[in-house]
Formats: sequence, structure tokens, C-alpha cells
Amino acid sequence: MDSEDTPLSNERSSAFETAAELLAAPGALMPLSVEEARVVVGYMTPRFIPANTTFILEGDAADDGFMALLLEGEVVVESITVSRTEPLTICVLGPGSLVGEVGLVDREPRSASCTTGSDSLCAILSRAAFEALINEEPRIGSKLLLAISARLAERLRDNARKLRLYAKLAKAMQLEIDRALVRRP
Repeated sequence: MDSEDTPLSNERSSAFETAAELLAAPGALMPLSVEEARVVVGYMTPRFIPANTTFILEGDAADDGFMALLLEGEVVVESITVSRTEPLTICVLGPGSLVGEVGLVDREPRSASCTTGSDSLCAILSRAAFEALINEEPRIGSKLLLAISARLAERLRDNARKLRLYAKLAKAMQLEIDRALVRRP
């Protein structure tokens, strides 16, 4: 069994403790105690991902669904936007960040690509492991699910704010274009 298949809890390594501390840290995904975080981490597997590796690909419909907790390194999140052929960098994430949580809860194609900016170590929670967590530790599993839902709601609200701003900018640009056309001889 390679490290990708070995649960972090079997190792009781520094990676296990780092993952638990990151999940239980103030401002983390959810308000977990260190003991609850250790339970969640027990369902995760470590994965080393070399620099410049795209491990989540936007539009991938065959993905089996997983969430990654970044323990070391950095991840660049990118998306192809309307009328662009090159991806737009959405953000660069460091240790303690979660990526792929949408893919953990739905079976839709991935909404963005994630590429390691440096050699990275992640703790992976697969959909199957997440379902086992919910069945075996329902209180902790429901806390995790509620926290993921809150994070998704926050992103939805942020996108709605951006869309309103975009609409205002588009309207202002249209007014300027209309004024320029009226002034035209």
C-alpha cells in the first residue's frame, strides 16, 4: 500500500497532527475541537503532489470527488472565463486551505482547475471516506457538511456581489458609449 492509500491516522505522523491542527485552527473551515479534527483526519489519506501538477481539472466530469487540505506548498486555482482562452487566476492558496469541497458534495464537473505552484503535501478526503465519516461519526460528519455548506453559501454571496458590481460597470460603460455616439458628428 503506498502513501496515497494509507490513512493519515495509521501513520500518527507529523502530517496527521499538522492536518488536525489546521482543521481545528481559529478561522478554519469549521469550529472543530482538536479531537474532532483528529477524527476527520483519520478518514483522510496523504498525497504528495509535485510542483506544476494539475490535480483538479476544470470541466472534469469523470472526477470521483474529493477535497484536499493543503498541508505544505501552494495551489493556484484558475478558471477559464467567458471569451478567454487562457485561464484566469482566481487565487493562490497556502497551508491550511481547502480545495475541491464542491466536488466532495456534488457529482458535477469541476468548476475550476487546481495546480500546485510548488511541491505540495495534501490530506485528501474522498467522497467514499466522507460518506463513511457521516455514517460512523454522524455528529462530526454533519459539522463538516454544515461547514462546507456555509463556505459554499459565502462564495455564492461573494459572486452575487461581484455580479452586481459587474452589472453597474456594464451599465456605466453603456451610458458612456451612448454619450459618445450622441456627440459624434
